[in-house]
Amino acid sequence: MVGPKGRVYGFIPAEMARNCDPSEFAGGRAVAREGRGNVAIVEQKLTAFHMPERLDVVWSSQNFHDLYDNFMEHADVGQALRAVYRALKPGGVFVVIDHVAEAGSGLRDTERLHRIDPAAIRRQMEAAGFRYEGRSDVLRNPGDDHKLRIFDPRIRGRTDQVAFKFRKPT
Repeated sequence: MVGPKGRVYGFIPAEMARNCDPSEFAGGRAVAREGRGNVAIVEQKLTAFHMPERLDVVWSSQNFHDLYDNFMEHADVGQALRAVYRALKPGGVFVVIDHVAEAGSGLRDTERLHRIDPAAIRRQMEAAGFRYEGRSDVLRNPGDDHKLRIFDPRIRGRTDQVAFKFRKPT
């Protein structure tokens, strides 16, 4: 999708690498090893997020909630998001997709259910300087009551999800 001159960086927070099963990163690492010269894995501390070049897009899919979980060693999420902000080009886009928690729950369900209140995502992103550009309902599932852990077989693969688009102002 990025073409022959574009590059893709897979980011693995060092905190996650220390505390999670290595199999969680095996797919990304394998793609980078396949000889595609435009794909690289970058592993560093979450709050030190920095890429070899300024980025057009940052994409977080089904893992924004993880930033608040214990295995992330109580990282300063605001500091991490400001680091991502600095890494983006002016006008760059940050897409966030994640599993929806009950409205008003904030960060309460990130660890237990692996879900996050969309309002909490938006607050954090705007506090880091990003401009909200909209959301899509393409991944919504009104049949999900937001009470089950995302790995529960009754909902796995069919969770209600939010898809946000934020932009770094030019």
